[in-house]
Formats: sequence, C-alpha cells, structure tokens
Amino acid sequence: MQQIKPGIFFEDTFLGVMVGALVYPHGTIYIDAPLRAEDARAWRTTLLSQSSGSNRLLIILDSHIDRTLGAKAFDCPIMAHEKTAQVFRSRPSVFKGQSTENGSDWEGYVDSIGTRWAIPDITFSHQVMLYWGGPEVIVEHHPGPTPGSIWVIIPSEKVIFIGDGVLVNQPPFIAHADLDAWQESLDELIEKYQEYLILSSRSGFIQVEDIRHQKTFLKDLKSRIEKITKKNPTPETFSKIIPPLLSHFELDKTKEEQYTKRLQSGLYEYFTRRDNPPKEEIADNLPQSDEEEL
Repeated sequence: MQQIKPGIFFEDTFLGVMVGALVYPHGTIYIDAPLRAEDARAWRTTLLSQSSGSNRLLIILDSHIDRTLGAKAFDCPIMAHEKTAQVFRSRPSVFKGQSTENGSDWEGYVDSIGTRWAIPDITFSHQVMLYWGGPEVIVEHHPGPTPGSIWVIIPSEKVIFIGDGVLVNQPPFIAHADLDAWQESLDELIEKYQEYLILSSRSGFIQVEDIRHQKTFLKDLKSRIEKITKKNPTPETFSKIIPPLLSHFELDKTKEEQYTKRLQSGLYEYFTRRDNPPKEEIADNLPQSDEEEL
C-alpha cells in the first residue's frame, strides 16, 4: 500500500485493477474493487487501521469486470455512473463468464465464475461532491473507455484517479468505447490536470506524454476503423489491423497474445454494438440536474 497524500492510498498488488482509497474522518471511500473477494476483504481490513470513521463507500470507475466483480465483498453502498448501473441491470445476477476471451485479468481467475454481482446503490448523471471531513472529493463523468466512465478528483491535493482513461504499453479495452468522447476527456486531462498526480487503474502514475500517446493511438484506431468500415469488415479484416495497432506499444512479449485477444474481441464487439446499439443508447435522454452532494 502506498500513501500518495495524507489520507489518500493506492494499492497495485491485487489481481485485476489497481485500487485506491480515501481515508477521512467520516470514514473510507474505496476506489474500485480487487477482482478476488479475498483481496477485497484484505484491502478493507488493511484500511480499517487508518480510519477513525465508520462510514464506507465504494466508487466503481466503470463497468469492467476486472473492477466490479469483487465489489460485493466490501459489503457497503456502491456509487457508479447511471450508465454503468444500466450495464449491471442487463447482466445476470450471477457471473457466468464469457464465451469470448478479451484479454482481461478475470480470465485467469477461474473462481470468478459463479460470483454474485453487487448492484450500484447510488448513481448520478454528471457530478457528485463528497464531504467526508477531509478535502472535497469530486466524482465526475468522463466517457470514453465506456459510456459510464468516471474520474475521482481531489482538487486541494492535486490527485486524480482516471480508471482506464490512459494505459501505458498496453492497448485499451475498446469494446464499449466512444472514441470521440475519449479524445475530449484526454484533452481536458491535459488542459486542466497536468499538474496533478494522475493515477491509471492499470498503469499506476502516468505523465502528460502518456496521455498524448493514448491520443495518438486512438486517432490511428479511429482512422483504421473508418477505412475498414467501408469494406464490410469480417474477423479476418480485424486481424489485419491488429499488428500495426500493437506497434504503438513497447510490449512485454509474454503479454502479446493477451493483448492481441483484447484488440480482436474489442473490435468485434465495437462493430457489433455500433450496428446494433442497445435501446438505452438510442433513447432520448431526459434533462437532469448536474450536481449532487453527499
């Protein structure tokens, strides 16, 4: 466990995503869950010694299995974006795995099959401010990797958790991506937060150069997608663009097969979703208030 700033912690040894925690007088705010339930319980126990408050809240930064499957082990309220909650409502109550390998960490953890999902209790549309006796905490919608991707921002400490917004030396998950919104989020990250400590859920601390590299990759990805779209793409077409996409990264050779599967399945799902969008993606959104306080 690393202490980044007073009351702000980060852990990168669990299977799944790297997780964070904010320990303030009113209690503990967890940021994402380890994949394994036993790791989630161990993380919770470790943080108990740091907190004087009894309240607990888990924030999940998007709907990816790697960060949500272990959520139930925290046994506390869960906050997520409303579009992330929509994903949970469409899932079976028990995780049954997936037929397609997509280069995720959960695929190496067979005990994940049969885990019961924990459904978000608190949702929001744009922004929530949390006041737990310490610095103000802002939870904010920044779509891109998924429609419901969010950031956790602690302005006074200049710390920001961005989930899967930027990955270093590995391709991102693109199955549910909005590439234009993603670019806009990265532009905002550079313009407003380059003086912050920026934490990626899969790469730890990142620099502005890493954000720019992610922008370059997404631009190339969008260009290649637009070209193959004109040719009625097949799985074989996807395979042809994967090597040039992987050339953007200095890959660990032991991970090359995993990352190839990640792009193959991501491209396939991206095109499937684009051609057959779920009802919630095409429904008109009713106006909602932008800000909430807890």
